[in-house]
Amino acid sequence: MTEAHAQPISVSELLTDPAGVPRARAMLQRAEWAARSFARYDKNSVDAIVRAAAAAGAAKAREYAEWAVRETGFGVVEHKAIKNVACSSGIADYYVGHDYVTPRLDPQAKIVEIPRPAGVVLALTPSTNPVATVFFKCLLALMTRSVVVVSPHPMAKECCADAARTLAGAAVTAGAPDGVIQVVDEPSVPLIDALMTDERTSVIVATGGVPVVRAAYSSGNPAIGVGPGNVPVLVDATADLAQAARRIVDSKSFDNSILCTNESVLIVEEQAATTLLRQLKRAGAFLLEPSQRDQVARMLFPGGRFDIRFVGKDATWIAAEAGIRVPASTRVLLAPFDLVVPEEPLAHEKLCPVLGLVRVPSARRGIDAARAVLRLSGRGHSAAIHSSDPRVIMEYGAAVEVLRVAVNVGNSLGSAGLETNLAPTMTIGTGFFGRSSVSENLHPSHLVQWTRLAYNADRAEPFGDFTGLVPWQAPAGPKGSVPAYPVASNQRGDRPGPQPPGAQAGTTVRSENIHWQPDAAALREEIRRMVIEELSQLVRR
Repeated sequence: MTEAHAQPISVSELLTDPAGVPRARAMLQRAEWAARSFARYDKNSVDAIVRAAAAAGAAKAREYAEWAVRETGFGVVEHKAIKNVACSSGIADYYVGHDYVTPRLDPQAKIVEIPRPAGVVLALTPSTNPVATVFFKCLLALMTRSVVVVSPHPMAKECCADAARTLAGAAVTAGAPDGVIQVVDEPSVPLIDALMTDERTSVIVATGGVPVVRAAYSSGNPAIGVGPGNVPVLVDATADLAQAARRIVDSKSFDNSILCTNESVLIVEEQAATTLLRQLKRAGAFLLEPSQRDQVARMLFPGGRFDIRFVGKDATWIAAEAGIRVPASTRVLLAPFDLVVPEEPLAHEKLCPVLGLVRVPSARRGIDAARAVLRLSGRGHSAAIHSSDPRVIMEYGAAVEVLRVAVNVGNSLGSAGLETNLAPTMTIGTGFFGRSSVSENLHPSHLVQWTRLAYNADRAEPFGDFTGLVPWQAPAGPKGSVPAYPVASNQRGDRPGPQPPGAQAGTTVRSENIHWQPDAAALREEIRRMVIEELSQLVRR
């Protein structure tokens, strides 16, 4: 089989997206050039680039929150703004002092560890947390001296493309090589497939639905993907019920439940149920009657599958669609049911502020119910518990097949690391339970590898003095003198836009400045070459 980046374009690909595969190859060639340059930068240069990019993102956090809601049609502007700040300046602040550039010395083990960037990262981003995920993945790449090609979800392509360009512009102005961040402006199947399967893509970081993650893992390139959530939350009789109710409602209504870490099924010990329900009502939850519950379930899960029309919509809108009158202050709809079984739609993941509710006679039975929820979906992802009993908390954590359990905190931001001391993230690793390659919240260490210089263990063999030796250095010349990526004259952009520092007019290959529409002669030649190659393959068969 030929190498991925050398495969010819098929007729169907050309008709679907005439420029898709050539565009992917050009983007990866440019990314590879930037990666070679960026891999030589020192710690101070990298820090300056990260700070500049993070500040640029934070400055437009509100603007991008409004844009994302307008473009996708779901979520809450105020909450998306919080996530955008948390995933820009918040990420930069969290990792201040972390070093993914300087070699590490262990004289006792006689080992020198030299950090090596991942190289070219292909970042697949979702429509649910679009800009926050773009910010997050771009900054992690910059911290490790990797370069990134962002492929946004088609529903959020405009806000994501602009966000990526904002970070790219700030990074280049701070001294990064041109092409350190690129973005796919018009996603298409041929283009994304070409990016995923090309051997110049070092690793794919996929955040999105199951098909997207499976495609990443089947691409032939290294991939970091995540599985779906379906978070059970257990409240036992020892919990602070007023606090638990407020935290659960705040979490379930945050950005209208768009985060995959949102609570899906509330499991409450019978002894605490009456008081908890009263507190939930005070916090803004509305308890559905059985007939109302059935109407909501039928509406959300027509044919047994969740209707994406309700993703990220608020509780009052959903109630109105179901013909149910609720107070204007309603933030969450509570939908009680009896058994956690596959046939119960409300036991499955719901990316909207509808929270399943199950009563259990004891905490032990509640743990069993939580395990049943995760058997339906969400293994490896996350769970939550509200309790003051360490024994119950320990038993719960050891029983549920997840890799993060949020304790006495809303799970939406708790398991995402924004209200706990877990690594803040927009990408939740589900490990072996969820068929993921990582079991932690994604963090910069996942995008860096270490070359280890291991000395002879014999004590008679001396260990060298590597103090102060760093193989990397700041870019030569004054700030802003990093050369632009060289391109042929017939590929120079002719659309107006900012040029990177040090670049001559018309020499930049920013993807937003390139018209990927070959002229007639070039298109005919490409078709001719493609037909010849495909005919040659048929003859060889």
